Order: sequence, then C-alpha cells, then structure tokens
Amino acid sequence: MSDDRELRVALREGPFHVALRAAVEARGLTLDRLRHRLEERGLRVGMTSLSYWQQGLRRPERPESLRAVRALEEILILPPRSLMGLLGPPRPRGRGQNGGGTSVPISAAVPYATILEPSRALSALLQDLDGSADDRRLHISGMYETLQIGPDRSVVRRETLQVMRAQEATDRHIIVYRGDLGCDVERVRIRALEDCRVGRVRRDGPTALVAAELLFDRRLRVGETQVIRYELADPSGVETTEYERGFRFPAGQYTLRVSFAASALPAGIRRFSRHDHAAEEHDHGELTLNAHHAVHLVADSLRPGLIGIRWNWP
Repeated sequence: MSDDRELRVALREGPFHVALRAAVEARGLTLDRLRHRLEERGLRVGMTSLSYWQQGLRRPERPESLRAVRALEEILILPPRSLMGLLGPPRPRGRGQNGGGTSVPISAAVPYATILEPSRALSALLQDLDGSADDRRLHISGMYETLQIGPDRSVVRRETLQVMRAQEATDRHIIVYRGDLGCDVERVRIRALEDCRVGRVRRDGPTALVAAELLFDRRLRVGETQVIRYELADPSGVETTEYERGFRFPAGQYTLRVSFAASALPAGIRRFSRHDHAAEEHDHGELTLNAHHAVHLVADSLRPGLIGIRWNWP
C-alpha cells in the first residue's frame, strides 16, 4: 500500500521522473525488463535513456520517445496520459538565461566538483555520512538565507529557511559549508531552529569544510514537503568579502539578504553568478544598502551553478 500511495501522489503532483520511478518501483520491474517490453512493441529505448528519464537528467521529447512513454503507461498499468500529462510543453533547446543569470542546459545536474573546488576531503566527509547522492532526493522549492556581517567584517551568523519536496523517500537533508581561508572548523556550530534536528557533523580543517545531517521527525514519502530552519555560526573572525550559494540541481526561488554592522559598512556591493567555481563571473549590477544597512537578491527557477553577493571594504 505504501508504494501505491507514493505512486498516486507522484502521478498527481509530478514531476515526470519522480512519477516514472515510483511506477517502476510499484510494479517491481527492472529497467532491463522495461526495455524488453518496449522492444516487444517495436520501440527501441536504451537502458541509459530509461535511467536518465528516471533520474530527471533527461526527458523524452522526440516523437519515438513520446510513443515509448505512452507504451510505458500501458506496461506499468497507469491511467492514460498520466505520464504524458506530466511532461508538459517541450523544453527549450540550447542555452538560456534563468533568474540568476547562469546559462546552463535546463535539465542539467552537476557534481560537487562544479560548485566547490575538487576535494578528496569533501568526498570523504559525504561518504562518512552516506550522503553522496542525498541532495537528489529533495527538490528545493524555495530558500531564504540571511547573512549578518559583524563589526569585525566577519560573518557572525547565517540563518536558512528551506522548503523542499521529496523526490525519493528520505528522512534527512545534508548541508555542506565551506569557510573562508583561516576558518577554524572546530568552532563552527550548526543549530536546528525549526522542524529538524542536527545529526552527525563531520569537519575537515585543511579545506575548511563542514558537512552535517539535518534530520526530520519522520520519513518523507515521494511528493511530500518539508520546511526546515537552521542557523550556522562561524566565530572564527575571518574577514570576508562575499557570500555565494551553490546549487547542484535545478531549484525554485532563492533569496539572499546580507546585513552589515553600522560601524562596518562596505564601499561597494555587487550581485554575481557563475556556472561553476572556476568559470568567469556574470556581473548583475550594483546593490544599494537600505536604511537597515542591508541588501538582497531574489532569483527564480534556478539552474545548477553559483549565485551570490560580493562587497569591497573601504
């Protein structure tokens, strides 16, 4: 019954790849068996394509692929057009601009090495938490972050409110933090504020990396949502000149607010984005401090990459 409930939710709310994966699991079929059943109907779809469709890395768009989707509805004993209806209109081909200004293929997903400098330490931290693929289980529908810069020009507080929808059954979210050069990771503290609790925390001093589990009170089923709020404090006192957030998978809306102590106001503030940590930045213009000594950015329909705010000290 649990699989059937998850399937009903996935078929009702999507997205397509989640519904397809739920249907395959509910019917107990392997991808190889699906491929064979399609071949019996004169439809040739490779194992790689079926796997990519399930993971959301690609979507069926060509006429022969759409015929295969209609056949899958019959093979998986689904209502007519239940999968087809989740595909919607064809996606634009090529490259385009999103709300953050990062130009990437719309269905792309990128490895951690794209948004963070390649590091064996990060792989080791995630492996220790059994979390190398955890972020694909949750789609970020919305994220609101506030960053507070203290009188010593360091980040004294970061708070995050996050809304997520389960793409696979899961009971946790893993966060990764990279401190500035000189950060003492042993002093970094993560505090759960709402609807989650802190699980295991792993640190690596030489790379200034911290990875941590945020645990939910129950296991989410496919399609269910979760709201969490947490705080990260880094009292290392390292002067900073920027903050950027990396996204490995497409996401919904992202809002970043940065506030400054009245005694330490920057000389200039700009918004930027980039496809990966080594790519050329896209400058999106100057931001002006408001009466509360704060600036913000809002980006919608994010694609993988990095987005942030940078400032100069007088």
